[in-house]
Amino acid sequence: MKLIQNHKGLSIIAAVGLFFILSIVVIYYSDLMKIEKGVFVENFILLEETDIESISNINEIEIQDPMFIPENIGFHKGDLLIRFSGKNLASNPEDIYFLEFSNPLINEIFLYKILHDGSLEVYKKAGINLRDVNIFSNPRPVFEFSYEDLNSSDFLLKVNSKDKLGFTLELVERNEYLSKFSTIANLVNVYIGIMLSLFLYNIIIFLMIKDRVYLFYSFYVMFIALAQLSLLGYSYFYFLGQNADIYSFSVIAFPSMAGIFAIGFIKLFLKTSFHVPKLDKYLVVVVILYSIAIGLRLLGFVELSYRMVDIAGLVGVIFFVTTGVIVAKLGYRPAIYFLVAWGVFLIGLVFYIMQNQGVLNLNIYANFPMLLGTAMEAILLSLALADRINILKKEKEDEQHEKLEILKDNERLIKEQNTSLEQKVKIRTEELEETLRNLQNTQIQLINQEKMASLGQLTAGIAHEINNPINFVSSNISPLKRDIADLLEIVGVYREKGGEEFSEATKKEITGLEEDLELDYILTEINQLLKGMEDGAKRTVEIVKGLRLFSRVDEQDVKKVDLHDGINSTLVLLNSSMSGRIKIIREFGELPMVECLAGKINQVFMNIITNSIHALTDHLEDNPNPEITISTRNLGDSVRIEIGDNGPGMPEHVKQRIFEPFFTTKEVGQGTGLGLSIVYTIIENHKGKLEVLTEINKGTSFIIILPHYQKLPQNE
Repeated sequence: MKLIQNHKGLSIIAAVGLFFILSIVVIYYSDLMKIEKGVFVENFILLEETDIESISNINEIEIQDPMFIPENIGFHKGDLLIRFSGKNLASNPEDIYFLEFSNPLINEIFLYKILHDGSLEVYKKAGINLRDVNIFSNPRPVFEFSYEDLNSSDFLLKVNSKDKLGFTLELVERNEYLSKFSTIANLVNVYIGIMLSLFLYNIIIFLMIKDRVYLFYSFYVMFIALAQLSLLGYSYFYFLGQNADIYSFSVIAFPSMAGIFAIGFIKLFLKTSFHVPKLDKYLVVVVILYSIAIGLRLLGFVELSYRMVDIAGLVGVIFFVTTGVIVAKLGYRPAIYFLVAWGVFLIGLVFYIMQNQGVLNLNIYANFPMLLGTAMEAILLSLALADRINILKKEKEDEQHEKLEILKDNERLIKEQNTSLEQKVKIRTEELEETLRNLQNTQIQLINQEKMASLGQLTAGIAHEINNPINFVSSNISPLKRDIADLLEIVGVYREKGGEEFSEATKKEITGLEEDLELDYILTEINQLLKGMEDGAKRTVEIVKGLRLFSRVDEQDVKKVDLHDGINSTLVLLNSSMSGRIKIIREFGELPMVECLAGKINQVFMNIITNSIHALTDHLEDNPNPEITISTRNLGDSVRIEIGDNGPGMPEHVKQRIFEPFFTTKEVGQGTGLGLSIVYTIIENHKGKLEVLTEINKGTSFIIILPHYQKLPQNE
């Protein structure tokens, strides 16, 4: 089978490799800054660092309650004291409780019981410096409590470590603790069995065929397994005789030796001296860095040795992935196995990192990704080595059938050229189709823009023509009211004087006329008519103002505008669509004048509010109290406008597509699918942000962020 030479596939592999490299870079630097992140442990209190021998009364020490215990304090000289109360932590009087530390590298932990007079009494102790104190040979430091002791006392923990002082605390009941311990131990034993089998299998192959690549691979498998067991703490009990110094050294030595043997394996397995002679010369840099890390640890520079291992690992991964991709592009099939194996390992590493960073919570399986990753990597590389035999066999067969292969190669070349040509034609066709779609989208948007511009000019003209007569009406209402008031005053005088001076016949005739004309009702109706005229004129003025604001859609000059005016004018124009059925809630904050294309922003408000109105009016039977809430807020250098409704909301798959041109959930003929696409384009052109929050049966909110100023030459 010929190796895949598709550059797209190799580019994907390279991108994945770079992703993992960046992940490791992030972890390397986050390790330096992680002290700011802590885990809150209820009822636990972190005391100041102090000399415990000088404490006569622990109750006199000022403490802050509660506070955070950092997950990774880093390299810390001296003791770390943690005070906690066991009261109310235990619930079952008949059970046994275990307090477990997550870090197996802690040298000493002394647990003191705080007596009534504030003095301290050693209660228990744990740590790698104290042999034979860990029950069940659990690599993690653990303390056992009875219900009575835990519930009746306060305790003080003194923690000391030469290595990184990072840990979490967990208090569990006996059954849960034993179940967790048993599960982890079983996983580790399975892991040891797999790695031991691979080591012995490849050592036997080396002894049979004398190929050094199997020797380097066997020792790589051995040391990578030992490195994992040291990080988990099991090597302290299984292989190192509970020697704290050797165990601490192994945490640096085993990974470093694994890295050194990995370099030797890669050089032979990928034939780097032949395929990438330039890179081959630089691979020795990784060996030097790992050797320096071991030397620094032997000389007592613990923190520097950790940093050097991190740097060596980062440089090594860069070299490994780069070498694998380059050799794979040259057509060397084992490089594909190599990249896949390392990809699996790095996936396990990323899951392990995500667990440490709190992104994932794997509980008792927290270390499982690394165990699985290294085991799968070892298995895949072992399969790749086994495939070398098949490769050699195939090479011999190819030599015997050379002439036949030449003919087949010619035929294959023609087929590949045809396939390549078809693929290129297909790709080009897809590009042309995509270009056509983009042109169609652009054309439709231009047409829509022209329509809006024409509509703007039309509404501007209508607004101007309506404005003059309505101003005349508005200005004449007040004088008319005064004149009618004067007339009514005169009529009142006539009625009063007539009652005194007119004859009875005349008064009777006038009274009859008043009753026929319903004079009292006319006087009341006049006031109502005048009020209706005044209200109608004001309403018309508001509509004209809205039309004038909306008519600015064709403006191309950036101006400072009041966004509240734009929102209010839009609501005026859409008032008839709501028919009084939808409640509008305005929660306006203090906003500065904002530089923007006023007409375009009005179009944004129009499209979003229109969508909300449609969503609410289409589901009135399910929502008897429809509401649209519009809130604004100043964010300093930008403003925030939120338009939300209490409608039916949208499912996730609809939310992902609402800004696509021509996408609509309305019936055929009821929508173009361009409204929100235009909104997105307008906000993007204003260098703003648009976010959608929606939930089924909870409603939808559109959040718009607009900068105060656009990037114009006068603002630079």
